[in-house]
Amino acid sequence: MKWTDTLDIAIELYEQHPDVDPRYIRFTDLHTWVMALEGFSDDPNKSNEKILEAIQMAWMEESE
Repeated sequence: MKWTDTLDIAIELYEQHPDVDPRYIRFTDLHTWVMALEGFSDDPNKSNEKILEAIQMAWMEESE
């Protein structure tokens, strides 16, 4: 997975952290959790606020 795979990342985060409300996650924590996902292999420095926000929004949709 790469940073641009926001939906895949969101699904994995939802499965690994089912008790977390993504509306309240800090982007620093989100970045760390994404980097720790199995199958994630992208440069940590390629993320930015826009990408993290897109992941957060997709995760919120998965949580509904």
